[in-house]
Amino acid sequence: MARLRPWRCYRRLRRPYTRISRSKKKNYIPGAPPTKLRYMVMGNLQKDQWKYAIHLVCKDSLQIRDAALEAVRIMVNKYLEQSIGPKNYKLLIRAYPHHVVRENPLAYGAGADRIQKGMRLAFGKPKERAAQVYAGKKLITVYVDSLDKLEDIKYALKVAASKLPGSYAIEVEEVGKGRIYV
Repeated sequence: MARLRPWRCYRRLRRPYTRISRSKKKNYIPGAPPTKLRYMVMGNLQKDQWKYAIHLVCKDSLQIRDAALEAVRIMVNKYLEQSIGPKNYKLLIRAYPHHVVRENPLAYGAGADRIQKGMRLAFGKPKERAAQVYAGKKLITVYVDSLDKLEDIKYALKVAASKLPGSYAIEVEEVGKGRIYV
């Protein structure tokens, strides 16, 4: 069974290549796979007003695989439910994986030169989706009313940052006033 290519092949943020061909059916990406990210908002959804927002802010411009975003969502949500309770927070995933990652399969080993086409028709087949995130974008936001469990939230976001590519910062903000505490 074929394994996934390492994400370092796709991590850097580039402008998506838009294929322009004489035949119209080759101009778009057919059969984009569905995203693995299932929920964008979790926690207490009935409450509208929150006092504090804790953000995980991206320092680099890069692409993040949808499976990585789903793993982070599951981990942060489970940790916050156990540590501060399911009604005391609201979790938002702010990046959506719109970008379709394509792969041009390469053959290795004996006889590969007879099988492979090289760069002929090398647009690639769609394999998965990724979120394109720019530097300074808020990737995850946790809303709370009091900062007594701030260390638990910071720990959850720090573990989330270790599961994602790139480097991240944690910012604490008062929602109505816009003050930021790092």
